Amino acid sequence: MILYDVTSSYFEGEQNELAAYGYNRDGKKGKKQIVIGLLAAQDGEPLSVQVFKGSTSDPQTVSYQIEKLTKRFEVKEIVFVGDRGMVKAKAKDLLKVDGFKYITAITDPQIRSLIKGKVIQPTLFDATVVEVESLGKRYIIRRDELTFRKEQHRRQDKLERLEKKVQEANLKLETSKRASLQSNLNELGSWARKYKISKFIRLETKENSIAYTIDQDSKAEDELLDGCYVIETNVVASTLDAQKVHDHYKDLQKVERDFRTMKTGLLEVRPIFLRNKGRTMGHVFISMLALKITRQMEQALHANIGTTEKGGETIESALSALSRICLLKYTVAGQELTVLPKTDARQTNILRALKVDLAPPGQCTQ
Repeated sequence: MILYDVTSSYFEGEQNELAAYGYNRDGKKGKKQIVIGLLAAQDGEPLSVQVFKGSTSDPQTVSYQIEKLTKRFEVKEIVFVGDRGMVKAKAKDLLKVDGFKYITAITDPQIRSLIKGKVIQPTLFDATVVEVESLGKRYIIRRDELTFRKEQHRRQDKLERLEKKVQEANLKLETSKRASLQSNLNELGSWARKYKISKFIRLETKENSIAYTIDQDSKAEDELLDGCYVIETNVVASTLDAQKVHDHYKDLQKVERDFRTMKTGLLEVRPIFLRNKGRTMGHVFISMLALKITRQMEQALHANIGTTEKGGETIESALSALSRICLLKYTVAGQELTVLPKTDARQTNILRALKVDLAPPGQCTQ
């Protein structure tokens, strides 16, 4: 079982050999970037990292991973798990050529197409996993109740905001001679399109005011897939049942968590200030090695001290506590001595959990 996902990391500067403009996941407009692909084991343990030019699309990176797994790692039997933007038609064909299986999700338009073709029915979406098989593919169907409620609430919130905006526009039209009916109508229409409710909202003018109506059929169509998702796989049921297929797709969250660790304050793979291609690749590779160390540290802390819910330590809190261990330097009779002070109870507990032995307390070195 191989998990695969990509992210991007932006540059400060313009001259890096791999830097290019592309889909920037960091939200840094105007910044060039690289694309980083991370292969991980089922538990999220990093196996390999690869750097691509910043303009490389997600599906384009998959072929390199397939080649790596078959030729370099010499793996013969693989279930490749990638998200809906990764494992598209071309990637699926490449995986089939090498005899690999895949687990991925499909897009909302693809789900609607399956419903239209009567492959699946909307009534099948439920909190429990349901499976449908068609043309050699298995579709694992589920609705997440928490996401369902969030999307329902978000849509209702948008309608309430629209109502308020219409009232404000009408008040402006009533009290200001300079207010333009068409201009306010256009502004409301732009807002509805921006927040994706224009599909079921009909704005119209009545004398010198604006009103709106809700197309209930269109609204019901828009609500149809709230919280719903479909996972597609060609793994046979005798190998993985529906629940296991679902759970393995959800394992991708472990790779996303690895990326967060690499990109945020702990490891800081971004921003990148390098120019040379080899050094850029080395920077990312070292970040992956550091990621493996942090995973080992986290496992040791949880196993020996406990999770934060039970009064344990996070990596960040443990490193903060250990950062207070400082060598002390003294000059005695003209000779400089360096002394390692005794660790406090918390530091000792953390070091013991990590199986790290410091020099005996009070030991001096010249």
